[in-house]
Amino acid sequence: MRSEPKQNASRKPRIPKDTRLVMKKIWNTAVLCAAGLLLMSGCKKTADNTLNYKSAINTYYAAHPACLWSQPKQFPVQTETSDTDKTQKFDALFDQGLLTRTAGDKKKLLGLVDKQVNNYDLSDKGRGAWTADTTQPGFGNFCYGHRSVSSIDSSTPNNGQPGATTTVNYRWTFDGAPDWAKAAEVQNVYADVRANLAGNGTSSKTLVDTSNGWQVQPTTGNATTPADGSVVE
Repeated sequence: MRSEPKQNASRKPRIPKDTRLVMKKIWNTAVLCAAGLLLMSGCKKTADNTLNYKSAINTYYAAHPACLWSQPKQFPVQTETSDTDKTQKFDALFDQGLLTRTAGDKKKLLGLVDKQVNNYDLSDKGRGAWTADTTQPGFGNFCYGHRSVSSIDSSTPNNGQPGATTTVNYRWTFDGAPDWAKAAEVQNVYADVRANLAGNGTSSKTLVDTSNGWQVQPTTGNATTPADGSVVE
C-alpha cells in the first residue's frame, strides 16, 4: 500500500496574488493617511510650537507699530524757546521736513512781550508720514516701523487646550524704519527710537490659544509705551 506524502504542518497557506495587491494598497493608503495627519498636526495654528508663537507675536507687532509718542498728539503746537527739551524734539522733526516752524512772541496784556515761542505744524511731508487717530479727529502720531521676532528663547508649559496660555521669551529685531527715524538728530532726542532701531532686544509676551490660533493676550488697560509700539487705531 502506497503511503501518502506527509504535508508540512508549518507551511503557511498561500495568499492569492490579487489579495496581496489589495492588502498592499490598503497598507500604502494607511501610511499616507498617517503622514497626512502628522503634517496637519504640525501645521495646525493652535499647535504648541515655536513657529506659531513667533507668527502670533509678529502679527501683533505688525498691527501695533512703534510711534514717537505714547499718546496721540495734535498739531499745531506752540512751545517756549526756553523749554529746550520740547524744542529740541520738535526741531529734530523740523530738520527732517516733517514739521514747519515759525517764531513768535507770547504777549501779556497791554501788548508787552512775555516770552518767545516756536510754532510747529505738520508739513506736506509730515502729513504723508502721519498716522491719524480715527477716534480723535485732528490727533495722530509719527510711527516708524515695528519689532520682529528673530528667535524664541523659551515658553512656559500649557495643557494644549483652547484658552490655554503661555509666556514666551524671545529676541527681536526692528523692521520698516523710514529714513527720518534713522537720522542722528532724531535718535539723539528720542531714546526709544534709538533703542528700537538698535534691535537685538529681548522681551516676553503672554499668548492665549484661541479658535483662531495663538494670539497675544490683551493687557489690562490701554497703557502703551513707544518702546513696545504705541497703538494708533
